[in-house]
This record gives sequence, structure tokens and C-alpha cells, in this order.
Amino acid sequence: MERNLLVIGSTGKTGRHTAELLLERGHHVRALVRRVDERAERLAGLGAEVVEGDVLDLNRLAPATKDIDALYFTYPIRVGLMDATANVAQAAEESGVQAIVNMSQISARRDSASDAARQHWVAERLLDRSPVPVTHIRPTFFAEWLINMWDGSGELRFPFADGRHAPIAASDQARVIAAILEDPAPHAGQIYPLYGAVELSHHEIAEQMSRALGRKTTYVPVDHAEFEGILEKRGIPAHMIQHLLAVAIDYREGLFSGMNDLVKKIGGFEPLGVDDFVAQNKSFYDNYSA
Repeated sequence: MERNLLVIGSTGKTGRHTAELLLERGHHVRALVRRVDERAERLAGLGAEVVEGDVLDLNRLAPATKDIDALYFTYPIRVGLMDATANVAQAAEESGVQAIVNMSQISARRDSASDAARQHWVAERLLDRSPVPVTHIRPTFFAEWLINMWDGSGELRFPFADGRHAPIAASDQARVIAAILEDPAPHAGQIYPLYGAVELSHHEIAEQMSRALGRKTTYVPVDHAEFEGILEKRGIPAHMIQHLLAVAIDYREGLFSGMNDLVKKIGGFEPLGVDDFVAQNKSFYDNYSA
């Protein structure tokens, strides 16, 4: 059955894949964007109804929720999450939206040292108080981390010691998100931690990357101070740096570890392993220039 579905953050990692999946399955997809650019135009070319709006401005957001059955909400690690969440909850209630899928994070908890993770926990509770049924997803570190933090040196310089996690691709998360949007009732009120194919240390991740790329990749554990310098050099905002330094401790303490079968059970497909993810994105690594 065709549904009217809103994807907030539709040009981002999970949003783009979710919108594309829903379009392939014959749904009407409204893609909310802050501005129309090449990514938005690509979605429009696939059949999405692209609308400009802003989750930080209720009056610009509300029209995008009209006549929508269910929506996906994601917000980047930056200042403004609480205002954005409140606006989404209000607009969804006013428009009679039947379900919300909310992107949270695995480290979301009340006592987190990360401002962003703590705010995600509060945002979950805010949405839980809304009359609109909500499903929260809490992924571990994205596989895209291995792209975002790549500097071309062949070294992964992170303060994660011997911690482990199962990197999960945005495309696999999108399969779960799309499935819930298509049939939200069984998932209402649930919190789903999401993991990739295999739990690995960063030494093992580097080994899989080496095989996929055909050249040596090495994990180099660093301390917090060096990592902070790496992030600052890359121009990463202070809010994100504070988050990453805090979750590095969580990571070493095992908060990002774990495994389950939810990607297959809900999304219908086995999640990508690191080797397959890197192979799919080999052109990025081959063409990367600092």
C-alpha cells in the first residue's frame, strides 16, 4: 500500500538511502531540505517531492508534515537538537502524523559526559511524551566513520585502545528505517540498537580495509590530546569534538560493542561487513586527496 512519508534530513547519510528505498517501493516521499542543491535535485529526479524547510523553525517545518502518514527524523551532531525535536513533535501532532522514527545514538543516556549523547536521551523522552507513536534507533559507530576520518595516510589514528564494535552502514540502517515507516505499529515505543555484520577491534578493521583496498591500512592508538588536535585540524566544530572525546571513553568501556539480528529481522537483509563496505567505496579511497 502506498504511503505518504516524510524524510527529514533526506540529503544526509541515512536520509538519502531511506528516501531512495521508499521511492523504489512505490511510496510518495516528501524530502525536507534546508536548501535545494544537487543532492536534492537528484532525489527529485527519482520522484521525491522536495520541499524546503527548517526543523529549527516550526512555521517552516509544519507545512512539510501536512498529509503525512509517518516521518523519519534525524539531526546532525550540532547545536539545536532539543529545539528541532520539540518542533518535530509539535508539527507531527498538529498534522496527525501516525508515527515517527527517530535517529538517536547508542551512547544516549542521562548521565553521558557527551553533551550530544545526553541531549539525544532527553530528546527521546520528549518524543515519548508526544501522542504520536515513536520508534528510536540507536546505531553504533557508522561504517561511514571510516570515510569521514580518512586522511589518505593509511593510518587510523583513534583513541579507542582495544575497544570493539560492529560498524553499521547508513544503507543498512535505512533498510530498518524504511521497514518501520512502512509498517510502524509493531515497532511503536521500541528502542532498537543497531549493529553491523561483525564486531571488530580497530586493528581488525584495519586488516579488513587492507584486504579490500589492496594496500596497507594500520590502526594507531593515540591519546585524547592527539585526537583532539586531529579533530581541530580537520575543522570539526567544538560541539562535535566534545562529543567524540567523551564517547571515546565510552567506546573503550564497551558501550559501542554488541551484536544483534535486527538489521536482518526488520530490514530484511544481512548487514554489510567492513570489507564489503570499503570495497563498495573503493573509488573514494583511490581518488582521495587531502
